[in-house]
Amino acid sequence: MIKNQNHLGGICMILSVLFFSLMDVLIKITHEYDVGQVMFSRALFGLIPIFFLIPKKKLKNFYKTKHVGLHFYRSFVGAVAMWAIFVGLRNLELAEVTSIAFSGPIWVVIFSILFLGEKIKAKRWTAVGLGFIGVLIISKPGFDNLNFYYIYPIIFTLGFAGVSIFIRKLTLVGEPVYLIAFYFSVCSAIFGIFTLPFGGWLMPTSYDLGLLILIGLFGSIANLLLTKSYQLAEVSLTTPLKYLSLVFAIIFGFYLFNEIPTIYTISGAGLIVISSAIIFIREHQLKKPITLPRQQ
Repeated sequence: MIKNQNHLGGICMILSVLFFSLMDVLIKITHEYDVGQVMFSRALFGLIPIFFLIPKKKLKNFYKTKHVGLHFYRSFVGAVAMWAIFVGLRNLELAEVTSIAFSGPIWVVIFSILFLGEKIKAKRWTAVGLGFIGVLIISKPGFDNLNFYYIYPIIFTLGFAGVSIFIRKLTLVGEPVYLIAFYFSVCSAIFGIFTLPFGGWLMPTSYDLGLLILIGLFGSIANLLLTKSYQLAEVSLTTPLKYLSLVFAIIFGFYLFNEIPTIYTISGAGLIVISSAIIFIREHQLKKPITLPRQQ
């Protein structure tokens, strides 16, 4: 039974990674639409799968919570992170953005020290250092060429770390997954609407509307599959599968956008993967909550 659950959990993780990768591709394809408009679509249409998680007996008052402040901070930080990675995807190669996004656990370690008072030993500090070197290797050529778009996936990783901390706190006080996801989607939709006076929102064609809907559905389904993966299988078996996203990024980038990863991207990604793997193994040994690879 456990073996079958592990297999099913692994399949859920692979599908989650694939759906996130497909969403990233669609974000690049719909580049003529303002980031705020795409963000609004991601949030609005992403609500559809979430409603299927709400228990029928709670449909009338599922939105009630005693932790409005925590939901606001988690949702606001998450919305900023989403905006940042969408901008990064529009202006950088898929493999570059995906590689830098892997450094999220590094910031979770640092934020855990600052906000949760956790004590970090030498092994995880080594992992943090390796991760930072990896990020610098990937982004340095960009800064040399005055391509400051590399800062956006870094902003995403900072937001990722903040979101992870707030989700831990919300989980500890008993907030259900669907409620956390619901408030995040609502806040992200509002965030997107606020860009309307400043951005160039366009009336989408029927075809493009379909793509915008798919962005929302793919992102939400990917998150749900991610959560289901951790519920079904041992974390030590499913988490390493998240690195398939780099494989998908390289394949999609090459065939759809003529992107060829540089030696900087490959070597930097290698260091970041090693770094996050060390952090994951250490947290698994300490039986701490494992940071989800991506929540957006």
